[in-house]
Amino acid sequence: MGQGDRRTLVRGVPHRPSRPPRTLHASSTQGTLGAPPEPERVIRFGRNTPKDDPEVHLTVGGQDQSVSRRHGELIFRDNLWWPRNIGRQLVRLPRGLMLHHTSEPVPLASGHTPLFVKGSGGREHLVELFVADHERPEPRSAPGAPTVPPKRWDLAPEERLIAVVLAQCYLRYEPDPRPVTYREANAQLGYLRLEDGWTARTVERRAGELRRRLHAAGFPPAVIREEDDGPYDARLLHNLLKGLVETTSLVPPDLTLLDETP
Repeated sequence: MGQGDRRTLVRGVPHRPSRPPRTLHASSTQGTLGAPPEPERVIRFGRNTPKDDPEVHLTVGGQDQSVSRRHGELIFRDNLWWPRNIGRQLVRLPRGLMLHHTSEPVPLASGHTPLFVKGSGGREHLVELFVADHERPEPRSAPGAPTVPPKRWDLAPEERLIAVVLAQCYLRYEPDPRPVTYREANAQLGYLRLEDGWTARTVERRAGELRRRLHAAGFPPAVIREEDDGPYDARLLHNLLKGLVETTSLVPPDLTLLDETP
């Protein structure tokens, strides 16, 4: 499969653009640039500055020696922009996609794509990319414009209680959080809702119903299996709880639900 046949990434979902992307806009904390879609055009970023190194167009992680002096490239080819890692540290794209210097380039879709360069001490340096096309020009916000809130997902009272019990570690913003097990959740729910007589299997079933409902409503993370929503999958439940917390559909004050007595 040639590069022109490869699919672009839109919110982690393979997609073929209906119209060819055009101008690339790239920015970091140390600069910004715009590049027209000229065939074989190369935009290079890294620790060096354009003043000191004409081969670098955008400085990223200028004071971080873990970032290579020339760390990455964006090449316009086949009507697409292709990021490529040429540095020593990994480059991270959405959905956990990592680029090593031996990795094949990955085409960008139109719209926003954050790119992260691994640095020292757990740091990551952001390169914000935006590919404009005919239908999606570069967004510009007027001073004083209202803030766009995150997309929040409505939860019924029972759904919220189940989600809060399962997502306690996420709501406390603990590092590397994991869902509470169904058995532990059932024990806590049994105390909070003695009249319900739930079991661990009931909690699992209700969580599965919530995953399927939100998936049907367009919940962005993967919360069901693509072909068969079979038995319990920890990754899918993790995606559900992480997504609810990141969209502020669940917030730390929801933990007060766990303090209620029957």
